[in-house]
Amino acid sequence: MATGADAARITANVQGRAITLNGPLTKDEIRSRIWWWQSAESGTSEEREDVQHEHDDSHRDVITTLGGYYEVSPDPHTPEAEELVDLVYDELNPDE
Repeated sequence: MATGADAARITANVQGRAITLNGPLTKDEIRSRIWWWQSAESGTSEEREDVQHEHDDSHRDVITTLGGYYEVSPDPHTPEAEELVDLVYDELNPDE
């Protein structure tokens, strides 16, 4: 597996935040980092306010990979979301 400067990296802009995914990650780790705001909604009041104030519906939630841009669905349990997790997993874990 690649580590350090050689590690796979994917960027995203989700719910108004810039996110970087550095490999290797499990599918559950990928899912929780892409849909981070769902766990924040049940967190502290400060975390909930942060989610509410940052999100602007006029901007798309996207993942940027070597293959292009992929839109993030609001629900992490849809077939499209599962396909996105699989795609990100494959790019972050090329040795498997």
